[in-house]
Amino acid sequence: MAKIEVENVYKIFGDNPEKALARAQAGEGKDSIHADTGHTVGLHDISLSMEESKTFVVMGLSGSGKSTLIRHLNRLIEPTAGRILVDGVDVLSLNEGDLRQFRRTKMAMVFQRFGLMPHRTVIHNVAYGLEMQGVDKRIRQDKAAEWIETVGLAGYENSYPSQLSGGMQQRVGLARALCGDPEVLLMDEAFSALDPLIRSGMQDQLIELQEKLNKTIVFITHDLDEALKLGDKIAILKDGRLSQVGNPEDILLNPADDYVAAFVRDVNRARVLTVDVVMRPPRLRLTTENIDAALRELRGSVADYGYVFDGEKFRGIVTEENLMSAAKANGGGSVYDMANITDTVTADSVLEEALPTILQSDHPVAVVDDDGEFRGVISKQQLIRVLTEHREEESNTAA
Repeated sequence: MAKIEVENVYKIFGDNPEKALARAQAGEGKDSIHADTGHTVGLHDISLSMEESKTFVVMGLSGSGKSTLIRHLNRLIEPTAGRILVDGVDVLSLNEGDLRQFRRTKMAMVFQRFGLMPHRTVIHNVAYGLEMQGVDKRIRQDKAAEWIETVGLAGYENSYPSQLSGGMQQRVGLARALCGDPEVLLMDEAFSALDPLIRSGMQDQLIELQEKLNKTIVFITHDLDEALKLGDKIAILKDGRLSQVGNPEDILLNPADDYVAAFVRDVNRARVLTVDVVMRPPRLRLTTENIDAALRELRGSVADYGYVFDGEKFRGIVTEENLMSAAKANGGGSVYDMANITDTVTADSVLEEALPTILQSDHPVAVVDDDGEFRGVISKQQLIRVLTEHREEESNTAA
């Protein structure tokens, strides 16, 4: 899959963009440039690195420059200055023929308003890109049918767009974009015209498809919840400038400025953050099976419990009280046998899913990966702190 580099890109809209470019490059603001020259700064010195096989979300309010940016990647809009590299190739250096081939084979775009041809059936809409590439009819029909089934529209091959719901039409648009097997998928507000329930379903389907396909996806949205759900990395634009770039937890927990902080203030962190963001190493690892030795370690610690390991294998939790009882009984035995594996939570679970287990436990809960390997622990205190942190900050500000 392709890696995309955006380097120092400016876009000035107006009759003489070069006239305003120097002022923008000198750091002058968008409003003053427009007032003096009548030119609009669409993008101001944007530099981004979009990793291959990841979903990169660009978000911002109307007029922030997000849709302008995505149209630079396939040169539907030409930048005033800067470079755009796809796998090291400068897209701006491509001639007309090479650019046409680049758009057909390297990138595909899914639009907000579906962009389907109303006179073509679903299967002919999906196969259209392959038709433009000169692919044999039988091959393109077979491939289109596969993608129609993949997006859950098997049985609708011969329907027309007007016979489909909005969500179904967008599935057709997604199947059409993927049918040509592009390395990069550009999605400009692709789900924003859909009803909330359908929109959520489309988001889930995109996540499911991405897990299988590992495309480089550039997704544009004005909705932070959507950005946090879909993005491996998120860039937030304001008035054509970059406010912050980071993974979802960076954006949520460490907003770079007041603009980003206003975006994230009302986000339900429990539905966004995963356990691995909050977990910590255990306070005490017990690696001895000798009860007396383990008891000495516990007494030298501030905790009255420890996490027992046999090498790297997690055996469970043991308390100082249990060890003292065993030592008094003089019955021998092993710490490994005494360790109790209580409930665990998985590292990639969202906090909302892990909440009941964590709150009901007397000790920090062990965090494991999908293979059951120990990753860390998460406590009630950690959980409460991360879920209420922004509210405390607001209260302190108000005071």
